[in-house]
Amino acid sequence: MSIDSTDMDKSPLEFHVYSKEEMAAFQAIHLTLTSAILLVLLAEKAQGSENTKSCKLIEETEKARKVVSRLEPITNRTFSVKAQSGQDSYTYLFQVCGNAGQTADGAVVQKSDDGNEIVIGKYTAMEAFGGSDWVMLIYTDGSAYGEHCNKEKRRAIVMISCERGITAGDLSVVEEEREKLNNCFYLFELDSSAVCPLIPSHLSAGSILLIVGFSLLAVYLIGGFLYQRLVVGAKGMEQFPHLTFWQEIGSLTADGCDFVCRCRGSQEEPPTYRGVATEPLGEEPEERDDHLLPM
Repeated sequence: MSIDSTDMDKSPLEFHVYSKEEMAAFQAIHLTLTSAILLVLLAEKAQGSENTKSCKLIEETEKARKVVSRLEPITNRTFSVKAQSGQDSYTYLFQVCGNAGQTADGAVVQKSDDGNEIVIGKYTAMEAFGGSDWVMLIYTDGSAYGEHCNKEKRRAIVMISCERGITAGDLSVVEEEREKLNNCFYLFELDSSAVCPLIPSHLSAGSILLIVGFSLLAVYLIGGFLYQRLVVGAKGMEQFPHLTFWQEIGSLTADGCDFVCRCRGSQEEPPTYRGVATEPLGEEPEERDDHLLPM
């Protein structure tokens, strides 16, 4: 069995050729994840549109519809509060665009201790107003008064105010106005972060670029690590993506710093004088004149 020399020169970190089975598996995973995300987004969007669609405005306008859509986070939730009126006690139920009690179309319902329900306002006949941090809902076409308010139909006003950190607070009864001849109402209050204005971002362009850059770097490192480990089968330092490339970058950077920061070419040349070398000469041998003495 002979081994080609060209195969010995190739590193397992340089190239990886995908087989048809691997490519088909990756495509199937990609399509599955994409389809799942799209289905979830479409389901949430459809659910949200159905929730707010139940509210019927007396005068359908784009502005009023946007006000109602702001209450999407609390649309399917039923709120309740107990209140005392003389010797009688009642439980008030409220739902933005749904049946708060057993009565059809009853958004605001007054329920007595014996289980009887009186509709104060219907979500099929409502008005909506809103500001920067508040929303006011008016539900009309409730049950008619028996003796008060000239026997007109009941009406409920729900004031929803901004309260950050609370998706939906507790419902409270503020007032029941029924001593007038007309335009009587029940007034309720509710705190919710759904009507709070969006906090503008104070990040500068540089900060956003840094966040995006670090995010991309994290994705690159984590994805490259998983690829090297699971697909290529690398171990140890070889799991780092494009290890050879980054090692070369580090070496080139070190060479550049060495060239710029170390002044090797500016050393002084050794001084010379008339061609005489500066190195110390060796000791000359002592001249002996013994041959000049008379014998």
